[in-house]
Amino acid sequence: MGEKELLLSLDEEEQLIKIGKAFSSEVRIKILKLLCQYELNVNEIAERLKIPTSSAAVHVKALEEADLIETKLMPGIRGSKKVCCKTMEHLNVALFSEEDLKQQAEVIKMPIGNYVDYKVVPTCGIVGENGPIDEEDEPRCFYSPNRHEAQLLWFGKTGYVEYRFPNTILMTERAKALELSAELCSETHEYDLNCKSDITVWINGVEAGTWECPSDFGGRRGKRNPTWWPDKNTQYGKLKTWRITEKGSFLDGNLSNKATIRDYHLEEKDYISVRIGVKEDAIHQGGVNLFGEGFGDHAQNLVLKIVYDSEK
Repeated sequence: MGEKELLLSLDEEEQLIKIGKAFSSEVRIKILKLLCQYELNVNEIAERLKIPTSSAAVHVKALEEADLIETKLMPGIRGSKKVCCKTMEHLNVALFSEEDLKQQAEVIKMPIGNYVDYKVVPTCGIVGENGPIDEEDEPRCFYSPNRHEAQLLWFGKTGYVEYRFPNTILMTERAKALELSAELCSETHEYDLNCKSDITVWINGVEAGTWECPSDFGGRRGKRNPTWWPDKNTQYGKLKTWRITEKGSFLDGNLSNKATIRDYHLEEKDYISVRIGVKEDAIHQGGVNLFGEGFGDHAQNLVLKIVYDSEK
């Protein structure tokens, strides 16, 4: 079965309630974990979890109603049998309503190697799909002409990488909101689950918010990492979203800065500057790992979304 994604907005209240019900039970979460590896019938689920078959059937029904699993007929020794299998690989809940979706938007995807400026210190490096790009722990290598092939880059302690996104749409339209998403985490030698880092995003030089990342994540392989990448290294990050609106600046839905969309002066230049890094006076100076679509857990590079209307 190919990867399938369930996309929901806040307007799909009935489905959200079903999803919430599905995840409100530890048993149902255990069933989903089982179905990540096997296709099982209700009796087999009950046996593995040591619960009554009637209880397993109730839990399976709740997961079906949430569209997270399905039951299908499979050939068996004595005719056919019903087995349960996952229907979704990803669940994405957009925390806005259809009213927001009616607004026009431009989405720009930026490869992580397309930075225009940087300041890094070791540990640091860049790798692509097939191997390292230039020499590890040499900041000068961030100037490599092959950096555009990067699928993972990292730097220790403090520093930054800066990108410039084209600003064509705001030459004629007025920005209502801006959203930046990226997969990232802390950076230290190999990986360290206790390595914290205060990772900040600046938009046009204005601080949009700082995430206190808890870890340089490892211990299990990133879902998209190539086979040559060593298990002992950083493996994956967390997908974080900075959103700027007329009400302020938000990190994963929480207010991170009172600066509104107007304070970023998005329409003044023909590009939008995005800087990702760790400040020199940060409490936790734990560096940054920045993941492209070929590394980590999420199939994306940097994504900038500009929501606009025509009432400029």
